[in-house]
Amino acid sequence: MHTARRSVAAPSRQAPPPGVRLYSTLPTVLIGLWTLGMVGLPIGLWTLGPAMLPWMVSLNVLLLAVASVFLLVQQGGGSALRTIGTVLAGSWLIEYIGSTTGLPFGAYRYTALLQPQLGDVPLLIPLAWLMMLPAAWTIGALLAPHSRLAHGIISAAAMTAWDLFLDPQMVAWGAWGWESPGGYFGIPWLNFAGWFLSAALLTWLARPPALPILPLLWVYTLTWALQSIGLALFWNMIGPALAGCAVMGAFVYLAWRRYWKMTADR
Repeated sequence: MHTARRSVAAPSRQAPPPGVRLYSTLPTVLIGLWTLGMVGLPIGLWTLGPAMLPWMVSLNVLLLAVASVFLLVQQGGGSALRTIGTVLAGSWLIEYIGSTTGLPFGAYRYTALLQPQLGDVPLLIPLAWLMMLPAAWTIGALLAPHSRLAHGIISAAAMTAWDLFLDPQMVAWGAWGWESPGGYFGIPWLNFAGWFLSAALLTWLARPPALPILPLLWVYTLTWALQSIGLALFWNMIGPALAGCAVMGAFVYLAWRRYWKMTADR
């Protein structure tokens, strides 16, 4: 008597639901839109006029800040919400103290260019901290994976390197101004010490969760490339372009070298 054989199909992998796929790919889409926005910024100013500057800057910051939020939440879950809130509230407070007392950056004031504002601090500024600080944390995580102290120091230095581009550019655009211009293309040297201390403090307070290394490393790398090219070719700021390219580029090189070594060792 022969027993009929019943064919059993191998279990198939089900594709994730559309909502899950959208949630996982949204940061990539936002980073792509931010990249297009950065490339299109000079074109927009030439064709639509300087009145579009604050709108385009705000849109670009918002795109990348939201992408960073999604990346943090995807990797860190609920703990990432505390990190995000700490960065937003802490950076606003630091900027409010800085713009009213001159500490720790030096005496400066925001103009009315970027709106809305709270306590004379544009709300875009905390979003800009949230936009870039996770990428700087990624540099620290790659270069100092086993020491919280070293991670904080390297992250703060990587964040400060970005300001070698940012501060001269935003002063030239009229977003803020210094009471006593300093030696770095009009920016006081004290400002960079203030950036380093502020980034280190926010890193220590936020205690960032595990980070999605590759997308945030791309954010840091693209920022370096776009700022280097933009300041040199479109905004006629050769000095800040070269300085930022060298310093921020050193972090890009070291981080990618470490990332490639990690992937090769797996």
